[in-house]
Amino acid sequence: MTVAEIHFHNQLSEDNFPTMVEEVLAGLTAKPKYCSPKYLYDQKGSELFETICELPEYYPTRTEEAILARAMPEIAALAGEDATLVEFGSGASRKVRLLLESLSIQRYLGIDISREFLIESTRRLAADYPWLEVHAACADFTRGVALPEVIDPKRLVGFFPGSSIGNFTPEAAEGFLNSLHQLLPPGSGLLVGVDLVKDHQILEAAYNDADGVTAEFNLNLLDHLRRKLGIAFHRERFHHRAFFNAEESRIEMHLDSRTAQVLQLKGKTIRLREGESIHTENSYKYSVSGFQSLAARAGFGSRRVWIDDQGLFSVHYLTSSPGMQLMMEHQSQQRP
Repeated sequence: MTVAEIHFHNQLSEDNFPTMVEEVLAGLTAKPKYCSPKYLYDQKGSELFETICELPEYYPTRTEEAILARAMPEIAALAGEDATLVEFGSGASRKVRLLLESLSIQRYLGIDISREFLIESTRRLAADYPWLEVHAACADFTRGVALPEVIDPKRLVGFFPGSSIGNFTPEAAEGFLNSLHQLLPPGSGLLVGVDLVKDHQILEAAYNDADGVTAEFNLNLLDHLRRKLGIAFHRERFHHRAFFNAEESRIEMHLDSRTAQVLQLKGKTIRLREGESIHTENSYKYSVSGFQSLAARAGFGSRRVWIDDQGLFSVHYLTSSPGMQLMMEHQSQQRP
C-alpha cells in the first residue's frame, strides 16, 4: 500500500517558547493549580476527543457540521477561487472535508500540536484527495505560528472549528485572533466555530457524558504528563469534574485530588491537598454580538454568521481588515 505524500514542517522549538516542563511546573505550583489544555492532546487524548465528538451528549460537532453543510454555497462564494486553506488545530480533519469538497481549494495546511495524530490525519486527507497539495505543520499555534515559505500568503482562508476559541480566556482569545490578523493578509477569510450561551444542563451534560469518555479524556492528561515528564501521577487518586460557571460564562474542567499528595518534577515539590483541583480546561460560551465585538477588536470584520435552529452553535465568516483594528482602538479611546 502506497503511503500518501504530505509536506511536513516541524515548528516546535524549545528556543521559541518555555519548555513543557517549565509550563507544567508553573501551573502545578500556582494557586489555584492549572495545566494548559493543549497537553490534553497527546496521541491517545486526540483519539479520545474524536470519540467524544460522536457522543449523543456532545452537540457541538454534529451541530457545527450541519451548519457548515447548509452554509457551504455561501462560504464558497465568500472564500473565492484557488485559495489555500489553513486549519488551526486540525485534529482528525473531519469538518475540513466539507470545505474541500465544496470550495475551490488547491492547497491545505493543517496545524496541530500532536505530531503523530497530525501526520496520520493529513496522510488520510492526501490519500482521499490526490489532487490536493497537503502540508502539515507541527506547531503550538497558541504561541504563534509562521506560514511555511512554500505557502502563498496571497489567497488564504483560515479555519478554526470546534469552538476551540472558547478554550482561551476572552483576553487571550482576542490576542490569538490578533495574531491571526497579523498572519493572514488583508482580505483573507477566517471561518470560526463558536459555542453559544444556552441552558446550563445541556452544557454540563456535554462534558459529563454517561459513558465516561470525557472523564477518561481529562484523566489521560495525567498519563501524558507521567510519560513525558516523569511525574508519578496515579489516576485513581483523581476524579474528573466539569461544571458551568455562569459568572464567567464558561464550562470548567478539573481534576480533583481524592487525597493529599506530594509529587516531584525536576527536583521541585508539588503538593496537593485532599479536594484540591488542577484546572485543566475552560470552554467559554458567547453571544453572537459578543464574539463579533471581540473579533472586531482583533481586526476582523464580520461578513456572515450562521446559527442552527435551536440556537446551540454559531459559525462566523470573518475578513481580515486593516482598518478595523484602528477603528476599534479609536472608539475605545473615545469612551468616558
